[in-house]
Amino acid sequence: MVFNPLVSSPLRRLLRQECSVEQDFNLTNEKDAHSSDSDENAERGNWSSKGDYLLSMVGYAVGLGNVWRFPYLTYQNGGGAFLIPYTLMLALAGLPLFFMECSLGQFASLGPVSVWRILPLFQGVGITMVIISAFVTIYYNVIIAYALYYLFASFQKVLPWSDCFSWADEFCSKTRIVNDCNATLGGEIIRANFSVITSHNLTCINGTINYKPVQFPSEQYWNKVALQRSSGLDETGRIVWYLALCLLLSWIIVAAALFKGIKSSGKVVYFTALFPYVILLILLVRGATLEGALDGIEYYIGRQSNITKLMEAEVWKDAATQIFYSLSVAWGGLVALSSYNKFHNNCYSDAILVCVTNCVTSVFAGFAIFSILGHMAFVSERPVSEVVDSGFDLAFVAYPEALSKLPVSPLWSFLFFFMLLLLGLDSQFASIETLTTTIQDISPKVMKKLRVPVTLGLCAVLFLLGLICVTQAGIYWVNLIDHFCAGWGILISAVLEIIGIVYIYGGNRFIEDIEMMIGKKSCLFWMWWRVCWFFVTPALLMAILIWSLITFSRPTYGSVSYPNWGTAVGWCMIIFCVIWIPIVAIVKILKAEGSLVEVREKKPTLITSNLNFFGIIRTICAFFSDTSTTLTCFSTGFLDQNIISGSYIKVASILPCFDEKIKSNSLGVHTYTPFKRDFFHQFCCYSSSFKFCEEFLLLSIPI
Repeated sequence: MVFNPLVSSPLRRLLRQECSVEQDFNLTNEKDAHSSDSDENAERGNWSSKGDYLLSMVGYAVGLGNVWRFPYLTYQNGGGAFLIPYTLMLALAGLPLFFMECSLGQFASLGPVSVWRILPLFQGVGITMVIISAFVTIYYNVIIAYALYYLFASFQKVLPWSDCFSWADEFCSKTRIVNDCNATLGGEIIRANFSVITSHNLTCINGTINYKPVQFPSEQYWNKVALQRSSGLDETGRIVWYLALCLLLSWIIVAAALFKGIKSSGKVVYFTALFPYVILLILLVRGATLEGALDGIEYYIGRQSNITKLMEAEVWKDAATQIFYSLSVAWGGLVALSSYNKFHNNCYSDAILVCVTNCVTSVFAGFAIFSILGHMAFVSERPVSEVVDSGFDLAFVAYPEALSKLPVSPLWSFLFFFMLLLLGLDSQFASIETLTTTIQDISPKVMKKLRVPVTLGLCAVLFLLGLICVTQAGIYWVNLIDHFCAGWGILISAVLEIIGIVYIYGGNRFIEDIEMMIGKKSCLFWMWWRVCWFFVTPALLMAILIWSLITFSRPTYGSVSYPNWGTAVGWCMIIFCVIWIPIVAIVKILKAEGSLVEVREKKPTLITSNLNFFGIIRTICAFFSDTSTTLTCFSTGFLDQNIISGSYIKVASILPCFDEKIKSNSLGVHTYTPFKRDFFHQFCCYSSSFKFCEEFLLLSIPI
């Protein structure tokens, strides 16, 4: 007899009911020391409150890029006009991916690697996400160490980068120095050095002045003192001891915040995620009262906006890239953080709230940045375009220089770098939680007993790996990792993630899974998400990926080019990150018996119908324990061939649990009673001879 699993049968309706059994069924009857009695998920734990989760997500999404990259991109790409493509890319690419990852993590209650049990062939995508996150945590904490160093340096009456002190060379100057110009002498126009012009009491003709190539004190302080920067990647030099100590301190802070997992980090984020907004507001109010602030804001988003910039493809690419990286999608962190949610949490409203907060923060930060840069331009008698910058040059050169010109400058400097510290820590918390969540899913018993040692050990290893980044060539390593690992690897993961879920696992099935958590929605509600998930978002991601490959250029830091071996190391890093995608897929295929569209098991016999692709099954599976009895079970998830063993069957069903008995029917199917499945997707198998529990396997069947 052929069964059609797509029919809305009483059995399927039953499988959609929620669990109401009061007694928990657990292999060990142990509870994670870091979970509480109120947790749905006794094994992994849940967020203590909705606020813990939302602030952790905001802290993860809102990072350093919101402060040091978005304002510059806005200025560079037409000012206020840039907000048009930015908003469109949020709606078409950023938000759909964000919502998808939040839903996936919450539904499966698993991290970015184990969640791919829904599609074993693509499990390498999760591995790639975790490895890239590990690479990024190494250099991201180095940036936090830079912020700590400048934070400590701000505890001085006079900021050490406020003037050209003993460490400066002849090119250091707070103001521009005229080199030569044209002047009128005896009725003739001559060109002479400025010393000659001044000695003859002459006046330079407007538009003819050439300035010497000078550097602000803050720039020389950054290169000569803070970094002790060498000439290039070839010259590693020694470890800069004070940066190494700052790096150690940053890892101690991270480890202290995460030693109890989400139970401790969820409380820390109430300060680390909210206080940066207080500091941004203080900086904005102070900046708005300064002379020249309006000029800076005009360049940022005011009358200097250029709507014609929207005709340039580069502007749209920058908007899509910024929204993609700003929301931290495809890094694995969103899946990891959402996996600790309760099953019926409204992940839809959470995704909207966090995405909107992230984008509003970026715009808000731009006002605080450009108001003070406008004042800097006014004081130094330069156009705003000559003082604005992005990345390290904005955070550690341009903005510190601007702050040094304010009254009570140490106070403003302290607030700014304290804000950078908090923004960096929030994102780092989530990145490390991504790694520990992966370990949790692989070895739950280990994390249950040894969470603190594992967390401390992980932070210690990453600290040691990061020491190369606090040598005199450290900034080149930081830039190299960022150039390769934080680019293509994430784009490749995002493309495969959405293709796997929408086109192989099934977009409509995924929508049904989401409705189990947030309730039934109308077809009109899902129309936008279907259009984005099935067509628009994959197309945009592919376009960004192809554009990035076409426009690839060798890494540079300022005017310093990288040696060939340095570029080769960068390629090796990104290859190491993404190579797991084909490796895992090949391993899964080789382990499977039969053709690519057919799954067979010899012992026990497995009968399947309505196969999709690579063993992804939406069907009824029959297990023959002997020649006379048959157990039938319904699955709308996947069947991993390796989980059938002995005299029991474990069906990986992406379904809510139920507590009613299914009676033997005319086909002679045994009566079975599913046990309680906490909403975190644990299922237990039980018979007279054994008890077996495993996460994400939802159905409990005594045989």
